Amino acid sequence: MENKNDKRGGARPGAGRPKGNSRMISFRAPGVLADRLDSLDNRTDFIRGSLKRSLDAHDAGPVGMGTMVAATNLKNTYIPCFDQRVVAGFPVPLDNDERSQDIDIISMLCPHPEASYLIRVQGDSMIDAGILSGDIVIVDKSNRNPTAREIAVCELNGEFTLKHFVRDGGEGWLVPANPDYPRLKITSEDEFSIWGTVTYIIHKARD
Repeated sequence: MENKNDKRGGARPGAGRPKGNSRMISFRAPGVLADRLDSLDNRTDFIRGSLKRSLDAHDAGPVGMGTMVAATNLKNTYIPCFDQRVVAGFPVPLDNDERSQDIDIISMLCPHPEASYLIRVQGDSMIDAGILSGDIVIVDKSNRNPTAREIAVCELNGEFTLKHFVRDGGEGWLVPANPDYPRLKITSEDEFSIWGTVTYIIHKARD
């Protein structure tokens, strides 16, 4: 006599929910943003697509800031360095190689090369801080807590900008170094983060 229980139990090939590496992620969104998300018919697909695009952009670096190169991709370059002051007075001879020593310019400018990036700047909102359009700034991503006097690369609502970050009365502000540009207040509705801090500015001498 056949036992009906023999057909029960045990794992069956292909049965059950497919295995994968997906995980449940939850987050809180500001009221206005939450209302807009609730109005979408394909909310899950929209969030997935938005997150992927934002993460891809984040991995690629500051979009809209200009050309960016990781310091680790640069070839070490050694140049002579004269350990003496150059004054704006009588000429000082600098043609004696015995007075110079070779230094690695990349190591000098990028003490944390694994966290440093060179970015060519587009725009003139920081001209009073000595940064002109076309200049190259070296940004240290390991420093995300700049002082008000330092210059930071900030991400605001998916866009990157070069500004001073200032706290005033418990509020955060992005402050340009050009009177033609306004200060930007950071609100609770904004998506904001500091990407890194400028350590050096490189620009060609102008006529």
